[in-house]
Amino acid sequence: MGKRSRKVFEETKKNEATKELTDEVILQPVITSDEPPAKQSRWINKQRALIFSSRGISHRARHLMIDLRTMMPHSKAEPKMDRKDKLFVINEICEMKNCNKCVFFEAKKKQDLYMWVSNCPRGPSAKFLVENVHTMSELKMTGNCLKGSRPLLSFDNAFDDEPYLSLLKELFIQTFGTPNHHPKSQPFFDHVFTFSVTDNRIWFRNYQILEEDGSLVEIGPRFVLNPIRIFEGSFGGPTLFTNPHYVSPNTHRQLIRRQVAQKYINRVHAKKSLDERKPEFTYRSDITDDVFVTIRPEDNQQNG
Repeated sequence: MGKRSRKVFEETKKNEATKELTDEVILQPVITSDEPPAKQSRWINKQRALIFSSRGISHRARHLMIDLRTMMPHSKAEPKMDRKDKLFVINEICEMKNCNKCVFFEAKKKQDLYMWVSNCPRGPSAKFLVENVHTMSELKMTGNCLKGSRPLLSFDNAFDDEPYLSLLKELFIQTFGTPNHHPKSQPFFDHVFTFSVTDNRIWFRNYQILEEDGSLVEIGPRFVLNPIRIFEGSFGGPTLFTNPHYVSPNTHRQLIRRQVAQKYINRVHAKKSLDERKPEFTYRSDITDDVFVTIRPEDNQQNG
């Protein structure tokens, strides 16, 4: 009985194998590029940006920071950092907040505003001087976009001409671009972030898309970034680029004071040269000129 059962078992296996071969369906080869791309409904690009500042920033800088947080749904907030702390501490804060991008506003002398854009924790990072800041509440533009909507990023053609601008372009794309399928974002585009290069500076503008024909209305905020340095690491490290056209605010204020002082110095020199050129006597007098002067009797009576 054991031998027969083995034979029956082997015959059933052979029959099943032949059935599987006959049931296989051979498909024709299809080019993968012809197939529509599969839609990704998962949140894969998990970029998070930490936006915070140091103590001592002005009210305008604080409103600018709040505007950036509202425009970027993938951003996170953090209390103000003490000015005595080193900038390397920000890498640890980003690690605790689970953020891989950071926008840090640094205030100096309660009047100068610097902005750091960094890829934490390995870098690179860039330091800018923020100029001509105008916030949303200050501008009162007619444009308006829904909160949490994803922005389109528009860059000037000059970003492809210089290597350091290409690096900044990639850094801005990863920092300001909202990831697809982010939980706090809306699945549509209704505004544009524009980055243009003029006068060796980067000009930021925010526009609302009104219609499909491309008509735009400015929303705000608006500010100008003057690049100072680009570092290999995050908030430090070897310097990759230094802007030769950058003039620090202290030097700029010193030049203005010198111009004002030069006006006073020029005025003093002009007065001194006038005194030197002015003669003692306007003309030479002659003693004999009074010979022919006649004294009238009325003059004698008045003198008497």
